[in-house]
Amino acid sequence: MLKKRHGPIGTAPATLIPHLIDGVRLSSSIRIVEYQREQYLDKTSTTIEEIEFPLPSDRVTWIHLVGLGDIALLRSLGNQLNIHPLTLEDVVNTGQRPKIEITADYIFLCSQAVSLDAELTPSSEQISIFLGKNYVLTIAERDQYDYFKPVRERIFSGLGNIRSSQADYLAYALLDTLIDHFYSIIEHVGERMESLEDSLLKDPSSNIARVMHEDRRSLIYIRRLIWPLRDILDDLLHEADEFISPKVKIYLRDCYDHTIQLMDLVESQREISSSMMEMYHSSVNMRTNEIMRVLTVITSIFIPLTFIVGIYGMNFENKAADGSTLAWNMPELHHPYGYLGVIIFMLLIAIIQLIFFRKMKWL
Repeated sequence: MLKKRHGPIGTAPATLIPHLIDGVRLSSSIRIVEYQREQYLDKTSTTIEEIEFPLPSDRVTWIHLVGLGDIALLRSLGNQLNIHPLTLEDVVNTGQRPKIEITADYIFLCSQAVSLDAELTPSSEQISIFLGKNYVLTIAERDQYDYFKPVRERIFSGLGNIRSSQADYLAYALLDTLIDHFYSIIEHVGERMESLEDSLLKDPSSNIARVMHEDRRSLIYIRRLIWPLRDILDDLLHEADEFISPKVKIYLRDCYDHTIQLMDLVESQREISSSMMEMYHSSVNMRTNEIMRVLTVITSIFIPLTFIVGIYGMNFENKAADGSTLAWNMPELHHPYGYLGVIIFMLLIAIIQLIFFRKMKWL
């Protein structure tokens, strides 16, 4: 789940603290993709010296930084692109709520990219996107998952409009890719919920309840990430005229529609999850009622039998002390077939009760 990182209490503003994952500082690497309509250049580096500053204006430059362990590299990159130190602090202190900042030099977008971990549970990492006049800078926490691989392949193959468009279209393509990942996660949660429906009524075990609870938490988690994205896209459509062209705004409006669709999907899945939880509790109550009904029938059968056995177990004497027979002694107490007669009598009572319960549809 989303956990915000921050520096120690009392840390000065704009202090950049190396990002650690499981106590390990990951190294940083840079991948630069430069392109124009007819050609592109792709190279990987670990130093900032290989980047040509100021960035060329006749092409689009995409700088992709992976890993937040090298603070010096991040600070140097921020100095070259005139990025405010407080913004760099938001980049390093991951777990930020998706947000947007529009300045005179760039647009800063902070979003969460979602994927499935080893346990097929939704997890996220922070992706920061900077859009300038002729460049896009993306910063990812780690290299565990390459979210932007489809966009990179489109640039290399020349498919689509990326190579013939400016940096704002590249930023749209990257943001659209992050949004598209939510569809696969929501579909995965939905498929898992559908697989639970069949077994829910047959065997409402505690394991099913645990999985349903995890799915509900996942949907709430995804909703927390999608909701701010809608506000980000709304700001891009109405407050970023200097960086976003009218042509690209049409595509961003489509992204905005996707966020609304995702919210509808999440809400419908949450309603299904709630109904499944109610169905689970109903199934458990039904099974408990069935057990209680069987136990009640068994108890009802044995109550008269226990009464008869209790009477014959009182062991009253059938003769007085002088040897005379008592008039109100236990019947059939010394009869040679008394024991067998009592057993048959109790068996008949049980059979009559079962017939009665069956006729009343209690069984």
